[in-house]
Amino acid sequence: MESLTVGLGARSYAIHVGADLLTALPDWLKALQLPRRVMLVSNQVVAPLYLSTVECCLAAADFQVLSVILPDGEASKNAASLEQIYTSLIRSHCDRQTLLVALGGGVVGDITGFAAATYLRGVPFVQLPTSLLAQVDSSVGGKTAINHPLGKNLIGAFYQPRLVLIDVKTLQTLPARELSAGLAEVIKYGVIADANFFHWLELHSANLRRLEQEFLIEAVLRCCRIKAAVVAEDETEQGQRALLNYGHTFGHAIEQLCGYGQVLHGEAVAMGMVVAARIAERQQLCRMEDVQRIRELIAACGLPLQPPSLSLEACLEVMLRDKKVTAGRLRMVLNEGIGSAKLVEIADPGEVFAVALAPELLHG
Repeated sequence: MESLTVGLGARSYAIHVGADLLTALPDWLKALQLPRRVMLVSNQVVAPLYLSTVECCLAAADFQVLSVILPDGEASKNAASLEQIYTSLIRSHCDRQTLLVALGGGVVGDITGFAAATYLRGVPFVQLPTSLLAQVDSSVGGKTAINHPLGKNLIGAFYQPRLVLIDVKTLQTLPARELSAGLAEVIKYGVIADANFFHWLELHSANLRRLEQEFLIEAVLRCCRIKAAVVAEDETEQGQRALLNYGHTFGHAIEQLCGYGQVLHGEAVAMGMVVAARIAERQQLCRMEDVQRIRELIAACGLPLQPPSLSLEACLEVMLRDKKVTAGRLRMVLNEGIGSAKLVEIADPGEVFAVALAPELLHG
């Protein structure tokens, strides 16, 4: 097992990464003196795989265990699922001495975190991420949210977990498409923050897709280290943390316009990264060689390169509701070569995206 810390003063917490860690949960909860009453939140896909294991180890350690099972998928990241958690908590007479534990991917983690942030004005929660995307990104940093029909993650709060326990063995049951979707977020870290890591991914993407344990642990650790450092410096996304949204501005538009869940989050981010790299090259922030390397790594990870046919006007309307919009001006993260990025204001979004989405450019 490898460990690191998200340094946030009194709200600092550990991230533990390894294999066969789920059954160690009771020991960590006791060490942190967290409540002995636990509400496990999972979904209809993950629960049959891992819920019984976690329930049994907690019960054997004298924790009182409750559970709520949400529908699966991005389409369920909504107010109805949030209310389902609230209702289970209230009917079970849960007070502030209740711990919420998110057992699942990014959707489960985001909803559980938001429920924890808002139930009785705040109860503690723990992340047990079971998807690659959640392990390298959404479980770390305290971004919690639900979607709204008019935009993704528009309703939420910054609320940090007390612990993130990452068991890479859960990735053995992850569908190949979901694994590839998680690799999009892994690639993102290399593009925006670590050129050496990007090169490591070029060498070892096949090892990751084959679920080779040592490579998975290394990739998860490197991503979590980058994110932990960014969050410690800019917890509430006032500056540097916005760089973690590379590929997300256009990606979120794809997700919403195609219907949540039709295009996976990581797939949309992959397409968004291609578009962002094209815009960066047009603005002379990177070379065509950099764009091609990004495209080739995305393709090597089994991810799509070309966005679906969508109305540019509809995309712009969605993007102008993005959280990075300031005073009505669209801002997006663009890469500077590979290994660095910055937030750039897009003066004429219509023209910029019309050029970036030109078929001859997207096909490289």
